[in-house]
Amino acid sequence: MTTLREPGAGTRDASRRSSPQPVRVGVLMGHEPALDEVCAILRRRAPEIDVVVSTTGWLQLVRSPRFPTDVVVVDYDLADAVSLEGRIRSCRAAGAAVVVLSRSGAEEVRRRVVDAGAAALLTGPVPAADIVAAVRAVAAGAGARSAQRRDDDTTRQDEGRAARAFASPRLSQGEEQALRLYVTGRSTQAVAAAMNVQYETAKTYLRRVRAKYRLVGRIAGRRSDLIDRATEDGYLR
Repeated sequence: MTTLREPGAGTRDASRRSSPQPVRVGVLMGHEPALDEVCAILRRRAPEIDVVVSTTGWLQLVRSPRFPTDVVVVDYDLADAVSLEGRIRSCRAAGAAVVVLSRSGAEEVRRRVVDAGAAALLTGPVPAADIVAAVRAVAAGAGARSAQRRDDDTTRQDEGRAARAFASPRLSQGEEQALRLYVTGRSTQAVAAAMNVQYETAKTYLRRVRAKYRLVGRIAGRRSDLIDRATEDGYLR
């Protein structure tokens, strides 16, 4: 069973409340014991880190009004319909840096993680101090975005409720292909190159995608919104 935990206001301790601009972190692990362990490590050892969403399900993470966070800690071995690469690229496209935890340090693991663009990979039995150090190091490059994200939380929550009706936008083949490429982190120019079409054509496809989602009452104005819609509709694998 998928577990989602979103701490409400007042759950942080006094030391974290007194720290300006805490780093917002999401944790996605395949099993509850591992989820509890990673969250406890971050909360005990890093008062400047605020674990705002923790879950055992990918959809629960990206649908949370608290997503995107500054950093997402991801379990490499999580069993999910969305691939590891899809999860990493979606987080990156939404603006979140990714730290991957893996039991294996095999070359294939490293290649997949690096190629997808994760900021850090920790393998094997990972000491608590290493997890904290990795999140801190990655957050150093992401922290500047946290203040704006907090300002956007209320708006995202309202938009998220409206976006989950799951009414079909009835995309054309070209629109669907453009959406699939765009939500993996590609620029509009890169989408055009991958589809072998002109830049303006790709731009038109994406504009139509957003318009069709709006017509069925689903928010799609930002890339992060399109990531949510693509995940909900099964376009992101």
